[in-house]
Amino acid sequence: MIKRFRQQTKNGFTLIEVLLAIAIFAMISLASFSVFDGVIQSERFSNEKMQRLNDIQRAWLVIERDYLQIAQRSMRIEGEAPLANFIHTENASFSSSDEGIAFVRHGWTNPGLLIPRSDMQSVAYRVYENKLERLHFNFVDAVTGEEPKIRKLIEGVTALNIEYFYKNKWQDTIINTQFPRAIKLIIETEDIGIIERKFIVAAGINQETARNQNSGNESGQSNNNQRGNSPSRSAQGNDQ
Repeated sequence: MIKRFRQQTKNGFTLIEVLLAIAIFAMISLASFSVFDGVIQSERFSNEKMQRLNDIQRAWLVIERDYLQIAQRSMRIEGEAPLANFIHTENASFSSSDEGIAFVRHGWTNPGLLIPRSDMQSVAYRVYENKLERLHFNFVDAVTGEEPKIRKLIEGVTALNIEYFYKNKWQDTIINTQFPRAIKLIIETEDIGIIERKFIVAAGINQETARNQNSGNESGQSNNNQRGNSPSRSAQGNDQ
């Protein structure tokens, strides 16, 4: 009986072996959890960055749609007299410490003219509480006290600067009664840094093309007048 008992006890595990196995299993589990947690964190970070880039790209599309349809129409602010320029850039009007811009655009969809408003829309962009916002009114000339409709485009914005393309160079100011050929937005964000985008202004290109055609027509007329006057001068010389 004693021999059989000793043989049976030799077939089990000692306490040290059990503790060692538990320790190994715990280390493997901890390593697996660390790898799994790293994968989850990486996926979450990638999704946040992708969503951030999608939001910025969506904002660029909205801004581009507005800039391509800038209208040659002045706007009123708080019921005052129409502004001299077609593009308004006075910072105090936007309740923002950064630069802002406002204008009137074409192409505001109104199918069948069911809504009692124009197809033009007064639009403004500003930075307010670290957010790039798009503002618009239901009517082109907003009445005094009317609150604009606000759409938040980009969050985490720390600065906004705008430049205008005139005569093959960028500058910080608008030329009176003249559209720029392009507008450059420079946005500084908290996480990405400085991002910029250039937008073509169709009204500026059309205005410059018309101005060049007029100058060409005027020069052509002056040349024709000079050519018309030259034979008379030669004839006068022959008569003498």
